[in-house]
Amino acid sequence: MRTEEGSDGPGGGRGSAGAGGSGGGHDLRHHGDAEVRDGGPALVDLAVNVRTGTPPGWLRERIAESLGALAAYPDGRAARAAVAARHGLPVERVLLTAGAAEAFVLLARALKVRRPVVVHPQFTEPEAALRDAGHTVDRVLLREADGFRLDPAAVAEDADLVVIGNPTNPTSVLHPAETIARLARPGRTLVVDEAFMDAVPGEREALAGRTDVPGLVVLRSLTKTWGLAGLRIGYVLAAPEIVTELARAQPLWPVSTPALAAAEACVAPRALAEAAHAAHRVAADRAHLVAGLEEFAPEGVRVAGPAEGPFVLVRMAQAAAVRRQLRVLGYAVRRGDTFPGLDEEWVRIAVRDRVTVNRFLLALDQALMFVRA
Repeated sequence: MRTEEGSDGPGGGRGSAGAGGSGGGHDLRHHGDAEVRDGGPALVDLAVNVRTGTPPGWLRERIAESLGALAAYPDGRAARAAVAARHGLPVERVLLTAGAAEAFVLLARALKVRRPVVVHPQFTEPEAALRDAGHTVDRVLLREADGFRLDPAAVAEDADLVVIGNPTNPTSVLHPAETIARLARPGRTLVVDEAFMDAVPGEREALAGRTDVPGLVVLRSLTKTWGLAGLRIGYVLAAPEIVTELARAQPLWPVSTPALAAAEACVAPRALAEAAHAAHRVAADRAHLVAGLEEFAPEGVRVAGPAEGPFVLVRMAQAAAVRRQLRVLGYAVRRGDTFPGLDEEWVRIAVRDRVTVNRFLLALDQALMFVRA
């Protein structure tokens, strides 16, 4: 594990004001949807971490029912109360957002920050948002040799904003909640991106709902498990004073009526039970994917692990060429070199059902043979 400060060379480092979405040679604005955007239905999507077969029919119906109220301005009170109840929190500790991505922008623009630190490899949008807001960003890079696991001591004591994902995208590492809580300090905002926590059976290691960790801000997304990436809905859990500051930075009516209806539906007991069942299914499908990938170990394929999210991070020689050949064969996987701390030898693969995985593994075998021929 190492800290990068003041370096803007390959591998990342401190960004400069006005750097936009690019930092240290990494395209921080590249996301999995770019891998499939121009491929259309011809590509099997293993690049985007949205659960397949979603949204379910009952959720589509709830969203459709909300369309009759589009003439009225959105009223988020019921959805906000439902989210608060789901986590056992007072409503003052909840802020609804247009996806978790909006929350990163609000944090970057609304909070007075002197030294933000982002723990990488992780979702790059938090750093991009901080850079766009004019902040200089320090990076703590977790290492493959350490299993991409966090050592809280690696984060500088004077960091007043720390961002980490759990489980982390793209490494699929699930950090112990108490390890992350050790990052908390007086005067520090600790942002934990739990966008994929509902894909973890039992949501073990979750910090959502905790009020005993000073400066804690937990972000949740409803787009991954429920297939709502096009609707944009997520939320922030934080102390009331932080929620108030972030809300001031939002435009009026930031979350649409259909998205509010979806939020309320997705935190209801029926939905939570369905999500819990889906998490166990994802875990089983992930184990099948990892076992299949490990059969390619003699050819230099390595799976980072243990994986706990709905995706796995894989290292292989000539990964960029393999990824291109997989695309020719009809499969899209996520390139890894846009994540600080990773390079062109990495790809991220979304967990899918066993039939899809078996077909993908056959394609991977063909791609490896083609590249090494």
